[in-house]
Amino acid sequence: MRTITFRIQRYDGSRSWFQEYVIPYESGRTVLWALIKIREEQDPTLTFTAACRHAICGSCAVRVNGHSVLACKTSLDELLKVFQTDVLEVTPLSNFPVIRDLVVDWRPKTERLKTVKPWLIPTQAGSAATGFAQSPQEYRRIASPTDCIQCGICSSECEQLAENPRFLDPFILNRAYRFAVDSRDAAPEEHIRPALESDLWKCLHCYQCVTHCPKEIRLDQEIAYLRQQTIRMGETDNPGARHALAFHDDVRNTGRLDEVTLPIKTEGLLRTVTRRLPFAMRLIRTGKVNPLQRPRPVRGIEGIRKIYAHVKEKEGKRQ
Repeated sequence: MRTITFRIQRYDGSRSWFQEYVIPYESGRTVLWALIKIREEQDPTLTFTAACRHAICGSCAVRVNGHSVLACKTSLDELLKVFQTDVLEVTPLSNFPVIRDLVVDWRPKTERLKTVKPWLIPTQAGSAATGFAQSPQEYRRIASPTDCIQCGICSSECEQLAENPRFLDPFILNRAYRFAVDSRDAAPEEHIRPALESDLWKCLHCYQCVTHCPKEIRLDQEIAYLRQQTIRMGETDNPGARHALAFHDDVRNTGRLDEVTLPIKTEGLLRTVTRRLPFAMRLIRTGKVNPLQRPRPVRGIEGIRKIYAHVKEKEGKRQ
């Protein structure tokens, strides 16, 4: 008879260890089914959270073989096929304090969520009595971000969050975006500014939040929008905005990046000299950068500039 071995990380408040459980293989089952089976038939002390069993509440998120998943939605058959093994290691979500076994503490993140004001700041055009009419197009802007079930998977997979406690969790940035683009909201900056002040530009573009999201929310596009809005708000005196604007100008002017001036435009001359000079010298020695050679416009630069002009025209009409 085929069996599956689960190596589950246990935690009692002071000590952490792995404990193995072996259960018979059954086709068509989920990770949550296995956890419940272990608790009901082998170890009633095993602690985890679950509720809806239909990928709606988000409470059953865990990590399996280093990947964050919703236990109720994730097929055991798919995992066994992907990892080519009958041994699965189950651990709690990363970037969360652990309370017990697979249960994590959401209280610190809930407090941080409040900073972006994840609620509607109503316009004068509507009220609780008259309602807030939206066009289908306006509704579609908030439909996908509203699908977020705050399961914590994006936070668990976020590489920036693992290294930088100032960075806001992706699901919090999702809430900032969701209300900032809502046509019924009167103060989008009040949702966006806290994100900017919490290292919004430090996102690493690893796309782990996108690829692991059980609701397939394009968090990368939401973060890009928030960044764009901070520039429109005039918040350009920071390395992230300066770096983006330098990219914008270089591509418009020549169709390629000027790698010599890019760090200076981003960090300033003094900071570049004190922090980047050794790296720059290695680039020069290996021939990857020639400080005496300035980028010339690429063939077809006029076409690139027409694209810039078209986008600028569309932006003007939108405003």
